[in-house]
Amino acid sequence: MDISALKLPGLKKIEIFQVRNTEILSTERVVSVDALRGFDMFWIMGGDMMFIGLDNVFQNKISAFLKVQMDHTAWFGFNFYDIIMPLFLFLVGVSMVFSFRKRLSAGGTDKALWRHTIKRVLILWILGMVVQGNLLSYNIDQIHLYSNTLQAIASGYLIATVLILYLPVFYQILSTIGLMLAYWAIVALIPVAGSTAGMYSMDANVPIIFDHFILGHFDDGLEYTWIISSLNFGATTMLGVFCGYIMQSHREKIEKFSFFLLLGISLIAISLVWNIWHPIIKKIWTSSFVLFSGGISVLLLAVFYYLIDVIAIRKGIKWLIILGSNAIVGYVAWHLFKKSFLYAGKVFIEDLKPYIGNWYDTLYYFCGFLVIYLIMWYMYKNKTFIKI
Repeated sequence: MDISALKLPGLKKIEIFQVRNTEILSTERVVSVDALRGFDMFWIMGGDMMFIGLDNVFQNKISAFLKVQMDHTAWFGFNFYDIIMPLFLFLVGVSMVFSFRKRLSAGGTDKALWRHTIKRVLILWILGMVVQGNLLSYNIDQIHLYSNTLQAIASGYLIATVLILYLPVFYQILSTIGLMLAYWAIVALIPVAGSTAGMYSMDANVPIIFDHFILGHFDDGLEYTWIISSLNFGATTMLGVFCGYIMQSHREKIEKFSFFLLLGISLIAISLVWNIWHPIIKKIWTSSFVLFSGGISVLLLAVFYYLIDVIAIRKGIKWLIILGSNAIVGYVAWHLFKKSFLYAGKVFIEDLKPYIGNWYDTLYYFCGFLVIYLIMWYMYKNKTFIKI
């Protein structure tokens, strides 16, 4: 259907954001996106444990609160650490706009884009199985087929590729809403054991039952869900895509900041209303969780964008850019060699234990983080960027 036939005010205007439009949109490098990606990586690579260790030192209400926030919620609700995975997917969506438009403006074809997409999805999927899927156990009875953030990114990336390449922007928005509504309908309307009364229970919701049925002994056996949740992995990625459209537009920077601020607040407000009927649950990635975590991600983007790209504060952010420049490498390396990094760091502080007392846990993880950071700094210095 031709969108012009709808005759809706402003409908044609939003089509300038389409990635196939390579002429009128900005190609300016946005440093805040790299820094925000590094911020996300910091918490993945030991930042959480550094803050948890502070409770051993201060033992007050603030440190106790921070300790709780550095872990995922058991089921309902939201802790700070719950933002790490959705922020990762969100930033993938933001970056897709820049990378797809760059490839298309250089004469890239749909066929070439799909080769890149399929390659990326496969690599991310395999890396996900390596990191958390026990692939390196070489034991088929221990392997988990779908159980990791990288595989969620692969799913979100694949869904977003279809939407941004083949749908007008207006229908991309409708499709993203449709993904969330489809997820809600599956969870809320399909009965379990003849009833929908316990639709959001931890062990008897439709997404987890579906995972157990389809994945069988390849399922990870945890409360997290993946297959049906892929609908909302796509929606989270698309929220990043929409922000990427605005980010790369010719609008004034302060306008972009204002838009991000308004969008973030609106998403959180809508999610809190929807939470009454469709609870915010990270482990099964409910649609209200998409909106709530998406709202926080947009607000984080707004803050980073304002500080770094609007008022141009660059001092003290280089370390975040270094972490964000090889994010996938850092993620995989930390998960595979975490014990080695921590052991290497421990060498420098082990004999200081009598002097640092309760600071030990925080400094232990800081030193482990410093080891992997120095590796990533060396890669950055030598312009070694491993892209997937």
